[in-house]
Amino acid sequence: MNKTACYLAVAAAAACCAAHMSLNSAHMAAQETEVHPAPSGAVDKGAEQNTVVVPEDSPVRKRLVFDSPKQEDIQPTFLAPAAVEADPARFARIYPPLSGRIMTLNVHLGDSVNEGQLLATLDAPDFNEAQSDAFKARSGLDLADKTLARLFLLLEHGVAAQKDVEQARTDRDVARSELERAQTRLRMYTQLHDQKPGEAIAIKSPISGTVIDLAVGRGEFRNDAAAAMMTIADLSTVWIAANVQEKDIRNVLKDGEVTAALSAYPEETFSGKVLFVGEMLDQDTRSVKVRIAFPNPEDRLKPGMFATATFRCPSQSVITVPNTAIFQIHGTSHVFVEIAPWTFEPREIKTGTQTADHTIVLAGLQTADRIVAREGSLLQ
Repeated sequence: MNKTACYLAVAAAAACCAAHMSLNSAHMAAQETEVHPAPSGAVDKGAEQNTVVVPEDSPVRKRLVFDSPKQEDIQPTFLAPAAVEADPARFARIYPPLSGRIMTLNVHLGDSVNEGQLLATLDAPDFNEAQSDAFKARSGLDLADKTLARLFLLLEHGVAAQKDVEQARTDRDVARSELERAQTRLRMYTQLHDQKPGEAIAIKSPISGTVIDLAVGRGEFRNDAAAAMMTIADLSTVWIAANVQEKDIRNVLKDGEVTAALSAYPEETFSGKVLFVGEMLDQDTRSVKVRIAFPNPEDRLKPGMFATATFRCPSQSVITVPNTAIFQIHGTSHVFVEIAPWTFEPREIKTGTQTADHTIVLAGLQTADRIVAREGSLLQ
C-alpha cells in the first residue's frame, strides 16, 4: 500500500470515531433533559409565579376549606403581668420616734387596731427631757401671767410703776414663746404632749387596720430610727399593680373594668376598676404601671401575690379571619385569596389582636374576598 492510501485510511477511521462520539453525546444530553410528569394531586404555579392553580383532577380541591372575612363588633382584650400591693393610704409602718427601751407592747401579730389606739410605750431619755422642758415652760407662763395680773392691779392703785408692768408683759410673752417651742418639740415625738415628766412616750396607731408585721419585743432597746417596729395595713381594699406594655397603654381607661387571675386561686377571677395610669414609662421594660382597686373583704388577696390582669379594650368594628387561614412568608402574615376559580394568590395582611379562634385583620382584606380558611399549606 502506498503512502497516499495509508493517509486516506487513517482519515476515514478518525471520521468514523468522531461520528460515533457525537451520537453518544446527543443520546446522553437527551437523557439529561428528559421531563418527568408531576405526580397526581400537585398544584401548578401561575405564569407570574405569584398565583397557584389547582388542577381539576387534583385531590387538593376536596381538602381546601373556604370562608370570607367577617365584619364583627368585638371587645379585644390583652394581658399584663401584675402583683398585689397594699393601698398606701391604708398602710403604715411604725417607727420609733426616739432611741429608747420598749416598756410595754400592747398589740400582737394579727391584731385588729383602731386609729389612735395605743400600740406600745417607749422610755426615751430625750423625750423625758422634752417633757421636763414643756412642764417648766408651762409653769413659767403661769407665773408670768400671775405677775402681770398683780402688777396691773397695783398700777390701778398707783403703787406699781408703768415700766414694771411693761417688763411683766414682756416676760409673759417670752414665757409663752418658750412653751410653744417646748410643745412643738414634743409634738415631733408624739401626739401626746400633756403627759407628766417621767412618763414613757406613747406610740399610737395612725390608721385602723391589722398588724401584719411585728418586729419588736417588750424590753427591747431600739436605737435605729429607720427600722420599723411594726406594720399596720387595712387590707379591705388592695391594689393590683399591672405592667402594661407601651403598645397597649392607649386601650387602658380610668374606671375601666379589669379582671385578675392569681396563682393562689387558679379557679377564680377577681374584678376591679382602674384607679389611675402611671405618668412615667419604664425605660427598661417599656411598660407603664397601672393600678387597679380590688375589694378584699375576706383578706384573701395578700400583698406580694403574683397575678395576671386582663384588660378589656373599647368595643370596635373589625374584620376577622380564622387563625388557620394565616401563614407566614419571610416573617409577614399572608392568606390565600381566590382571584379566579381555583386560582389563588398569597396576599400580605396586617394583623391585630389574636383570640382563641380568630385574628383581627387591620389591612389587606375586604369582606367580599374569598379566602382559604384551612389546609392552605397544601398550596405552598
